[in-house]
Amino acid sequence: MTIRFAIITCSDTRSIAEDSAGAALEDLVRADGWDVISHVVVTDERASISQAIVKAADELDADIILTCGGTGLSLRDNTPEATADVCERNVPGIAEAMRAHSLAITGRAMLSRALCMQRGSHLVVNFPGSLKAARENWDGIHEQFQHAVEMTAGAGH
Repeated sequence: MTIRFAIITCSDTRSIAEDSAGAALEDLVRADGWDVISHVVVTDERASISQAIVKAADELDADIILTCGGTGLSLRDNTPEATADVCERNVPGIAEAMRAHSLAITGRAMLSRALCMQRGSHLVVNFPGSLKAARENWDGIHEQFQHAVEMTAGAGH
């Protein structure tokens, strides 16, 4: 099964050309044999992030939407709130696994406010915006994506 990913980088300071964490996620998705159907950069505005998630899910029909950035403690970090605004169901285990994996590397992982939620049959996962942290978080969870998409599509355990 090929999984279709959309990547949304949430940043007031980065363009696609400067988006090293988003580019790394693209490479990691493709290394697992999956497709990246969209990669955009939006501002840290809550409404902009929400609109990009809705578009990736409802128009582009991405199976998994990876947001990149905006998950920390800065007052401009709005990604978890924007995600919750447009998603119906929380999937806490994925965000917990990301933090647990990262905590083995750095205590700063506990400062992450990242969420994982479902919008209909689409999974939305909040990744950190730093290159190092995005790669580390991917390493902690990517092996479960195939099963998550299959389960969302109605497959049994």
